[in-house]
Amino acid sequence: MSTTVLISGASIAGPALAYWLRRSGFAVTVVEKAPALRASGYPIDIRGTALDAVRHMGILPRLRELHIATRQLVFLDADGSEVAKLEPELVTGGSDREDLEIRRGDLTTALYDLVRDDVEFRFGDSVDTFTDHAGGVDVTFRSGRQETYDLVIGADGLHSHTRELVFGPEERFHHYLGYCFAGFTMPNDFGLVREALAWTTVGRGAALYAVLDSKEVHGFLVFGRQEPPIQAFRNPEAQRDLVAETFAGEGWEIPRMVAAMREADDLFFDVVSQIHLPQWTEGRVALVGDAAHAPSFATGQGTSLALVGAYMLGHALATIPDHTAAFAAYEKGVRDFVEANQRLVGEGRALLFPTTEEALAQRNATLRALATAPASERHPEHSALTLPDFPG
Repeated sequence: MSTTVLISGASIAGPALAYWLRRSGFAVTVVEKAPALRASGYPIDIRGTALDAVRHMGILPRLRELHIATRQLVFLDADGSEVAKLEPELVTGGSDREDLEIRRGDLTTALYDLVRDDVEFRFGDSVDTFTDHAGGVDVTFRSGRQETYDLVIGADGLHSHTRELVFGPEERFHHYLGYCFAGFTMPNDFGLVREALAWTTVGRGAALYAVLDSKEVHGFLVFGRQEPPIQAFRNPEAQRDLVAETFAGEGWEIPRMVAAMREADDLFFDVVSQIHLPQWTEGRVALVGDAAHAPSFATGQGTSLALVGAYMLGHALATIPDHTAAFAAYEKGVRDFVEANQRLVGEGRALLFPTTEEALAQRNATLRALATAPASERHPEHSALTLPDFPG
């Protein structure tokens, strides 16, 4: 009889792990609280070791066809004047010949298409509670359905409910990095094509990101705040008010962006943060992706770590019959890689979100000098792990 596995979360880590487990003969179910696959979202990057993961999956050619190839990032001062105009890889530390930049929805769709015929997906439901015991994990879903699985995997993101059920409240492991952000789409009335504008003043930033020649742009408003705005998390109107108050009186295109944020039906508000756990597994339950080790978008490595983590967990379970030993091998194999990439947050924040006038001046000087640094050598952390060969 096949080992049964429930994966909570159908974004990136979840379907990627489902592929590796199903390939090894596991019976996999993926549950996702959203009513359907989330086929939208901002652009994401796949770099270094993660490229090997998607190559092994056989989807690298498809993803190459979906590569956005943003041609430039333009950094602006508070008055809208140009600070620097750079090729993206000079900022991300990647290689323009290898790295992939694609729309998040294109990646989730590609992963879903890989497994949709062999894996059971349940949309519009989620894990409510579970009991881990010697014979398996008894799961109760929000729908009231009850089932038992051999293993349960939490791939349910930064605010993972699976993690909370196993290890306790999020605040124990949530490392707030001092920033909040609002993301949304708005009409591309700026004439932007395959480029991004990044406006910065002390403690506040904004970006307009044009994917290919889309009629819409992704808008981002980011701001420093000493403590996370707890009261705003469950109240969209409070989120909109907080962002509007923070950017009141600013120039450039900020008033137009704030007005668009007020009206957006796809507003996504959150804090910039990381997850640090002393362990990612307990009993018959394991975490993967952001649920285990969110690095924050300041590193640009969330997607890559999710793909690599899914590969390494799938490999461990496929090659080690005892799940306890497999979970231990998974943690040992990938933790150093994860932590090295999480540490990139220091450079990411320094480049994107300076909090003093001095830091902003230094950031601008760094941007102007970046063209002299070989992009492919800037972040060896991206490729610091070599994936083991997958059986079969």
